[in-house]
Amino acid sequence: MANFGGHAIPGSFFLLFGLWLTVKHTLQRYWRNNQLKGRALLPPFFKRMDYIEGGLQIFASFVGIMVEQFVVDGPHARLYDAHNHSWVKLMNWQHSTMYLFFGISGIALVVSTASKLVPVGVDRLALSLALFVEGFLFYYHVHSRPPLDAHIHSLLLVAVFSGSASTMMEVFMRDRFILEMLKAVLFILQGSWFYQIGFVLYPPSGPQWDLTLHNNIMFVTMCFCWHLVLALFVATCTSTAVWITTRRMSRRARDIEMVMRKKSSTANSEKALLEESEEE
Repeated sequence: MANFGGHAIPGSFFLLFGLWLTVKHTLQRYWRNNQLKGRALLPPFFKRMDYIEGGLQIFASFVGIMVEQFVVDGPHARLYDAHNHSWVKLMNWQHSTMYLFFGISGIALVVSTASKLVPVGVDRLALSLALFVEGFLFYYHVHSRPPLDAHIHSLLLVAVFSGSASTMMEVFMRDRFILEMLKAVLFILQGSWFYQIGFVLYPPSGPQWDLTLHNNIMFVTMCFCWHLVLALFVATCTSTAVWITTRRMSRRARDIEMVMRKKSSTANSEKALLEESEEE
């Protein structure tokens, strides 16, 4: 991650994941609101969404590990150099460990969706653990760095640990739309903040940031609040658009069904009249 692209790639993953969760949980909420009380089982469509989500998590984690390990200057699966008596690229190993736990989260989601023998909530627990490990690694990732570098990463920890806590609450309080949307918002926030870290530490163009200036630390702190507002706005707009689109499609489907029923009823009536006339 020691460049702009290294922050943009995980940032894009978390942004897309947050948007995916927004769409999925909005669809689930709409479906539950239109069902009779006591009907809790979701249709197969949502199972397929979980399979897709888990599969993409596993794939993205595998690609992340391979990139961290086998880039030109990567450790190439070597943890310790016995000749020089030193660790090999521990930063790459930390990133690989982070991806590993998100891969485990994807496996837990697939398995819990496929089998009823898996305890309820294992998928949320695994995702919460993955976020906690991410924050835990990043906490010890920025020691002895310039003040602005350390501060902008510490703000990332706010989104990461908050996401871990909200996901852990879902283990015990399932199908709570506010908690589900909070999780999605925090993933979007985390993704956009990865981009912000890349722009500050490795600006693609323009002057370099002064990593020791206190005013820059103040600005970055304020900027984090703006990112939070933006994440809330994006999640709200996405959820609203999905809800309105789904409602319109549902109404159109009901209208088509009513028309088909009327045509079928008319055809049956005409058939009955013809049969009566033939009998006479």
